[in-house]
Amino acid sequence: MTPTTSADLPTAAHRNQLLRTMMSEHAKALLAYADKLLNDRHMAEDIVQETLIRAWPHAERLYSTEGSVRGWLLTVTRNLVVDRMRSAVARHETIGAEDKDVPLPDHTGAVLASVVATGLLRRLSHEHREVLLHTYLCGRTVQETARVLGIPAGTVKSRRHYALNILRAEAGKGLTPER
Repeated sequence: MTPTTSADLPTAAHRNQLLRTMMSEHAKALLAYADKLLNDRHMAEDIVQETLIRAWPHAERLYSTEGSVRGWLLTVTRNLVVDRMRSAVARHETIGAEDKDVPLPDHTGAVLASVVATGLLRRLSHEHREVLLHTYLCGRTVQETARVLGIPAGTVKSRRHYALNILRAEAGKGLTPER
């Protein structure tokens, strides 16, 4: 490897000229490509600007190799578009000062109600729980529940009636959910 001297490095003026050439030859194509991918002209302009900023340090190498300058620029543009689409900004996820101290909903009441309801339901017989499950949780009618359980519709109505009375009485006693 040969040491690089300051004479071998491109001057800033030379790089700037290469950048101007890159812009005049490729900026419209890059903008059209980014706009097509994003369907947002302003964001596409930002992407093209970022592409050219990333190309500026490599301008000398881009024009001195046999590869396609436009191909390299289009690849960088596509990668920037993909990065932008994957970013939190594209998903409208932002964390600002107003988000830091937002109180979270308290689920304690719902959890306690669930524990109490579970304890109360455990006090019912299997037959009563089964009728409540089908009529309330599954949303079945009395006739559908009777058909599923293989019992008369009158039995379903009776079991539901007594199960609800038991639940009301137990809940009214204020008993703890444990047995």
